[in-house]
Amino acid sequence: MFKPLLLALALILPTPQQSPAPSLAWSPCPGDKIGMECADLQVPVDWSKPDGRRITLKLGRLKATGRSEGSVLISYGGPGGPGIGLTQSLSSWWTKLRARMDLVTWDTRGYGRQFGGLATGLDCTWTRLPIPEFPRDDAGFGRLSDTNRGAAEVCRHNDPELFAHMSSADHARDMEAIRKALGGDRLNYYGASYSGIYGQAYARLFPGQVRTMVLDGTLNHSTADWGAEVAAMAADNERHLRRFFTWCAASGDCRDVPGKFRSLVRRADRTPVRAAAGVAYTGRDLRSFAIGRARQGEPGWPALAKAVRRAHAGDASGFLPERGARYPDQSTGVTECTDWPRPASRAELDATVTRVRRAAPTAGAANTLAAGSLACIGWPAPVTNPPAPLPKGLPPLLGAGAWGESDAVSRILAQVPGSVTIAHDGPGHTLYGANACARDHIDRYLTDGRLPSQGTTC
Repeated sequence: MFKPLLLALALILPTPQQSPAPSLAWSPCPGDKIGMECADLQVPVDWSKPDGRRITLKLGRLKATGRSEGSVLISYGGPGGPGIGLTQSLSSWWTKLRARMDLVTWDTRGYGRQFGGLATGLDCTWTRLPIPEFPRDDAGFGRLSDTNRGAAEVCRHNDPELFAHMSSADHARDMEAIRKALGGDRLNYYGASYSGIYGQAYARLFPGQVRTMVLDGTLNHSTADWGAEVAAMAADNERHLRRFFTWCAASGDCRDVPGKFRSLVRRADRTPVRAAAGVAYTGRDLRSFAIGRARQGEPGWPALAKAVRRAHAGDASGFLPERGARYPDQSTGVTECTDWPRPASRAELDATVTRVRRAAPTAGAANTLAAGSLACIGWPAPVTNPPAPLPKGLPPLLGAGAWGESDAVSRILAQVPGSVTIAHDGPGHTLYGANACARDHIDRYLTDGRLPSQGTTC
């Protein structure tokens, strides 16, 4: 999971006039073992052309085990996580909520069978590449742009129209079509991780249709100053490292580690440190890995201290991740590159990186969208869903998150009077599935509309 640069003006397509919502033909989902029903919903690939080509969304539903009081639309993030398959495997999460509400989810546009989804997919095999280094000059910026465009064109060529319409705003318009197809009641929505950006887009486009909305462990995509948000993300990362350093300073075993880490990354910025045959890590790589380990909390800190010492001595193999020799920073794809602002020049990029490093002298730009958006430079589709503040008139929303995430969610919900963010003072990514206290508050809000008190921790 889950920040770039400049700000573009919000593009809000006019809501098309639609014929009455189609009825959904529910039938057992393929291979289902828990009683989930599926249905197809046809939607325009381009919502500005309601009479144009249509694609298929696959919806899944678990009916309420008691008397149904409505439905909750659920999405797990990714972006593109297969909602049907995930709900089938995680159905025990929702037992209390399902006593009163139908659970509805969907497999999102573009993320087809190669992602485990059943909706119309973009025929493409994404190759995971390491986040590129920051270009050192204008020529390097141009080469990065050409490389990114070439890689993306392979996928765009297969379906240019769908490729250009996979932003979170497109997913939000699909959510509105789902709401109407379910009968038209106002939306109850739970969005985890990247799906919180779908929710923010929906709140901007259809504020009058929101009954309840939960944003769990997501990024702030609702700001007028994207550069400030990227810097805030870096400051959150700095706090993760500071927790680790504070623990080391109080420990008799690793008081030397904070100083060694700082000198290590400075050296690695000049000469990458060998980790395995053909693999060497830059300073940003090491920062990225260290931030991830620091976020794990005290159980992971002794191993991080050991890895820092070994890398300082010239062996960075202690940072090798299970997922492969090079896996720092976040992945980037077709939805992200239509949601995240990206620099138009190296000078613009340099200004953002300078601002980020000022906010986080040790963590730097690692694990922020200043780095993640590098893969979007030169992307052959525009940013159609740029960040923008939330509108007035929304009902109070509920947020949740662990270290760092609750801070980002709080920055979103500060725009909506009466909203509350549940914070967990510990590691983790999203709260609903792992934190019973947060789950109870979220269920109560989605059913009765009751928010916990301000400052609630779980």
